Formats: sequence, C-alpha cells, structure tokens
Amino acid sequence: MGADIILPKLNYNFYISFKTFYILACFILFYSYLNAQISNLDSLQIIQTNSKDLKKKLHLSGYGVMNLNCYNWQLFPAKRNDIDFERAVLELNYQIDDQWKLVSELEIEHGGTGVTLEFDPLEEFGEFEYEVEKGGEIWLEQFNIRYHFNTDVNVSFGRVKVPFGLSNFFDEPDEYRTNQLPEMENVILPTNWTEYGILLNGIFRKHLHWYLGVVAGLDGSAFNSANFIKRGNQRRFETVNAEDIAGVIRLDYKFNDNNHLGISGYFGNTRNNRPKPDLQQNAFLALFEAHTALKWNLFSVQIITLFGQLQNSEAVSNANRNLSNNLNVKRTPVGKQAFGASLELGFQVSELIKKGMKNKLFMFGRYDYYDTQFATEGSIFNNPRWERNAIAFGFNYLPTHWLILKGQYSKQIIGIAVNKYQETMSLGFGFIL
Repeated sequence: MGADIILPKLNYNFYISFKTFYILACFILFYSYLNAQISNLDSLQIIQTNSKDLKKKLHLSGYGVMNLNCYNWQLFPAKRNDIDFERAVLELNYQIDDQWKLVSELEIEHGGTGVTLEFDPLEEFGEFEYEVEKGGEIWLEQFNIRYHFNTDVNVSFGRVKVPFGLSNFFDEPDEYRTNQLPEMENVILPTNWTEYGILLNGIFRKHLHWYLGVVAGLDGSAFNSANFIKRGNQRRFETVNAEDIAGVIRLDYKFNDNNHLGISGYFGNTRNNRPKPDLQQNAFLALFEAHTALKWNLFSVQIITLFGQLQNSEAVSNANRNLSNNLNVKRTPVGKQAFGASLELGFQVSELIKKGMKNKLFMFGRYDYYDTQFATEGSIFNNPRWERNAIAFGFNYLPTHWLILKGQYSKQIIGIAVNKYQETMSLGFGFIL
C-alpha cells in the first residue's frame, strides 16, 4: 500500500483572511477592468463619447475612521488603551440607464476579518466572547437595485438602509462631530442598520421627503440588558430568517439642504426569526423617534429622542436565558421599554479667525441620556446600571476637504443609584474619498 497523503490543517483565521482578500481583490479587479475598458475606448476617437458616458455611470467613493482611545473606567479599572480601525467603507454605484441604478457598499470593520475574542466585564460577572460575523467583519452593507419612476419617486430592493434615526443618514466622518458614532443611537440601534427588503421613497412638493419600507424583522434572541434590540440585526448566519417582517416609515421636512426635522417609526414581530422556535408568545417591537438637524451662520444643532417598547419582554428574557452558549449571545434580561435623547451643538471657529478660511475648525459639545431598561416587566429587575448620562466635547479640524482630524473627551455617568463614571479620551482621523 502506498503511504497516506497527509494534508496540512488549514488555520481558520488564515482561511477567513484569504477569503476577505479574495473578495477585496475581486472588487478592485472589477473596478480596474472597467477603467481599463474605458482607457481602451478613449484610444478610439469614434467612441470617445461612449467612454465618457461610462465614466459618468460608474461612481467609486469611500470613507474610513481610526481612533486612539484612552480609558479611565471605574467599573473596569483594568481596561487598557486601544487603537481601533473602526471601519472602512467602499461604495461602488453604477447608473445602468436613466431609470435603473446598482447601489453597493462594502464595509470592513475593525481593520480586518476573522474571529476576534473580546472580554465584556459589564454584564453578569464578565465573560469572554467570540465575535464572528459572516465568517469575519467584512460584508456588503448595502447591495440593492434602484428604479426611478420619475425625478420624485424611486424604489430600492435588496439590502437597503433602514430609514430610522439620524445616524443612518449622517454616517460619514464629516457628518457627525464625535470620534465614534453618536452614543445613544449606537448603543440602542443596530450600527449602520441595513436589512433585506423593499424601500419606496420620494419627495412631495419639494420639501417633504418620505420613506416607506418592508424589511426582514429582527431576531429577539440577541436582545439584552445593555443594548436593548441593537444586536437583533441578523448577521450571525449565512441566511437571514424572514418568517417575521417589519414595516418602517419616515417623514422629513427639509427647509433646505442643511435644515430639516422629521419623525420615523418601526414595527414588527421578533419571535419567529429566532434560531429555534423556542418562544410561544409574540414579541412585537415598536420604535419611534423624532429628530431635527439645523445649521445657521456658524452654528449647528442635532436633536433626537427615541422610544422603544417590546411586547412580552419577560418571556423573551426567559427564552434567551436557555439559549446555547454556541450562539454567542449575552442572555441578560431585556427591558420592556427603552428611552433615549441627545443634543449636539457645533460651532465653526475658523470663520471667526478668518472669513472664508480654507482649513475648517469646529468645536462641539454633546449630551446623551438613555436607559435600556426604562421599564421592565414581571419579575425582571429594573437595574439602575442601564440608566446612563454622557457628556462629550471636542474638536474637528479639516486641513483639506477629504481629511478630518478629531479629538474628544467624554464622560459617562452610570445610574444615580450606581453613581459610577467612565471617562474616555479619543484622538483620531477620518477620510472621505
């Protein structure tokens, strides 16, 4: 008999990294190929017009954020300073014709892909958690086809942005002042919230912007004490359960490009999208928020209030308590209601130094209040730990139009009864290409 052939055992992290590299390489090669075709067309004078049209149809852009964070946390004194490559995003859009458009957005979170190990000391007695998202923290955040009925109405289908809150509309680093995404929304709602679904939106009489969508519902097995419904966005499995769907509606009245106010609402069941049919009662989730974003002269202001209510939260908590460790969910009691509000004020200092100054300098101050156990149900203890107040102030400096340097001091005060604080100082940069 011949000798057995022994194949080397592939390292899982290597596999994920290779997979990520392959996806990125394909993405870049596709763009390079199209550019090459454009260059070839440019060499033929007879079809130069078509080449220019192709360049107009294809649009590549991107942005990214990186921060150095220094911590002084009373609840976690041993927390060490870190550098976080928060995210890098590549946007590739293609205008197929006057009515059809392909919209895609590739996001890389925290500098790469793979299986990461995190220690969470702030729930229960502290635990290690493995973070695995679709085999790594890289995914197509958006991928949809958009059809324009006319200049005022269009429909998108595929993976679409959920039109809820302010952060989903102000997510590029020059669109929010803080180093990280605004705290209150980022704690309660899924980060960069996108779902599979259909979204209809349009403009009525130039000023009223409206959105109406049907999307895949959330998975209640990932709800928890600290973040309410944030982790319910289905990203743990290869496919997304669609037994429950949700509806979302939004209205924005825009006075002009810089000033608007609006409301949005979300409603859907979270029972049947769980990994197993282990919940016998409905768990409808209702979210509502009101917001405004205004700019005048050198000042800017953003305000948002948010309220959420979960049906049968005690039953959800009891079902979650019995989930397998392999699901990597926190299994902590879920609040019946969550409430949050935030106010951010900005001031453009550079205009005082020199009017029309090319380099821009902004100062800002921000206040967030949120309680992810604003109310509880049945035997669930209303833990004052999850009532949080946060203040932040800092600067944004733009030496050029594509680079933004940021600095921030923030202090989070945890519950009146707990009376603990967490201080964080951050320095970082963002880029927009």
